[in-house]
Amino acid sequence: MKDTLAPGLVVTRSVTVDKARTIDFMGEDLRVYATPELVRDIEQTCRDFLLEHLDEGEDSVGTRVAIDHTGATLVGMEVTITATVTGVDGRGVSFEIAASDNVEPVAKGKHNRFVVDVAKTGERLAAKAAKARGS
Repeated sequence: MKDTLAPGLVVTRSVTVDKARTIDFMGEDLRVYATPELVRDIEQTCRDFLLEHLDEGEDSVGTRVAIDHTGATLVGMEVTITATVTGVDGRGVSFEIAASDNVEPVAKGKHNRFVVDVAKTGERLAAKAAKARGS
């Protein structure tokens, strides 16, 4: 991990809510941004940001998400996700999250990620898969 990663850094990303990002269980007229899709977009925003501060062979995985999804965003609306680095503890990185559409705030919360060595993670997962096959 590079020393450029520090608390206070901010990343902002805008996402247009398309049909694939919405709930469908209340019918076509009531499609709104689905919470799992919001979480995915938050995680992707933070991961993409971290990649700029990581060394070759490193990536990050999500370890915690605590989100209050407080506003419904309609299909076609744009959501702006803002993630602020609140802490860097070894390989752990914490973010404060805020999201809003052009009418109101739609989410707030926290997200944590952990920086991993991709090759070592691959080895660890292969060992786990071998162990699982042997049980």
